[in-house]
Amino acid sequence: MLTALLAGCTDGDPDGSGASGGGSSASNGRGANPLVDSDGTEPGLAAISATKDETAARELISQLSTRGRGPRTGYARKEFGYAWMDTAEGVPLARNGCDTRNDMLKLHGRNVLLRPGSDCVVIGMNLHDPYTGEDIPWKQSDAAKIQIDHMVPLSYAWQMGAAGWDEEKRQRLANDALNLLPVSGAANSAKRDSGPASWLPPSKPIRCSYAVRFAQVALKYELPVTSADKRTMLEQCGA
Repeated sequence: MLTALLAGCTDGDPDGSGASGGGSSASNGRGANPLVDSDGTEPGLAAISATKDETAARELISQLSTRGRGPRTGYARKEFGYAWMDTAEGVPLARNGCDTRNDMLKLHGRNVLLRPGSDCVVIGMNLHDPYTGEDIPWKQSDAAKIQIDHMVPLSYAWQMGAAGWDEEKRQRLANDALNLLPVSGAANSAKRDSGPASWLPPSKPIRCSYAVRFAQVALKYELPVTSADKRTMLEQCGA
């Protein structure tokens, strides 16, 4: 019999406002408010709509430095370590015996099914995709239906300064829960290595939260963004 693990989001913020004033990290059971979930270890991503939170979001985004996007020369996925390594140092969930992809599926999925005999390998689950607002049933046999998005794409990071980082820091960025979110495969494929000025989630209510999480990652890793990206991010949060 399949091992079942319920990894659903907790209910919070019953009015769905996404306000952080009450101390809740969730919105209507759909996910965590990124202003509260500052390390990305709570399931889901909730929309930000409360005026107080939009103000906090703009203050956060305003801290970003800006520069032009550099060349892609020399970029390769392997420069950030092999895909979904469990050995990146200094990030949540590292060295727990599960690769990063399965960690993210377990964290963000609901009604998670694990491979028999495994505490790690996810073979089925349901996902509320914040990018599209859709609920997606998923099975391992249709793996590409859900993909793990790097909020700040690795190629983008490379062009904005990661080309000069050491290997360990690049591995952290590629496997940090703060920078990872399971989403619709189609939406992730459409995003490619775009910054916010070129691509935003199709679901408009989540765009401020997306901008906040993008900013949180950039600030944590001391990455600048382009002027157009910063302007777009501020606009999503009411600027």
